[in-house]
Amino acid sequence: MKKIHSVEEYIEDHAHFSDALVLLRDIINATELSESIKWNSPVYTLNDKNVLGLGAFKNHFGIWFFNGVFLKDEHNLLMNTQEEKTKALRQMRFESIKAIDKNVVLAYIKEAIENQKLGKEIKPDRKTKTVTIPELLKTAINTNSSLKKSFAALSPYKQREYCEYIATAKRDATKLTRLEKIKPLILQGLGLNDKYKNC
Repeated sequence: MKKIHSVEEYIEDHAHFSDALVLLRDIINATELSESIKWNSPVYTLNDKNVLGLGAFKNHFGIWFFNGVFLKDEHNLLMNTQEEKTKALRQMRFESIKAIDKNVVLAYIKEAIENQKLGKEIKPDRKTKTVTIPELLKTAINTNSSLKKSFAALSPYKQREYCEYIATAKRDATKLTRLEKIKPLILQGLGLNDKYKNC
């Protein structure tokens, strides 16, 4: 994955949505938020606290609200992209620049800033969770001593990432594909998302 150094570079990399991203960026930069690059994407902070981020994908783009769960969402624009995993994060998703109502977007951003000033945020749950290993992964670990040793050496967080990755696949074929993908990572002592963490 290419390392992004500036918001301009991020927008260039997503040329198919560049006009829309520039528009959203201008709306955000009209507020008191500070702009930076974190996790290879534009992130906007208030007193070093993450408030929102810009994101672009193949078929859509939008704004991530880090504590979007607290927004009133009067226009029903926010979605939770991972119901089981995401507690606070909400996404405002668009497919074209025409869908952007500048005043509505600004109102949501201003509300997010106010919520941050009020200290409204969900603190990460630091309690130790037990790791439930899916049967397919358990079998693979128990029949391969190197894999078993490497998996045991991972932090509980990394173990959970792998377990969830297998468990969330709907089809057996997908589970098998995912298992083959993660085996080399486990053997290297890597977490599922390590390659993205230092971007």
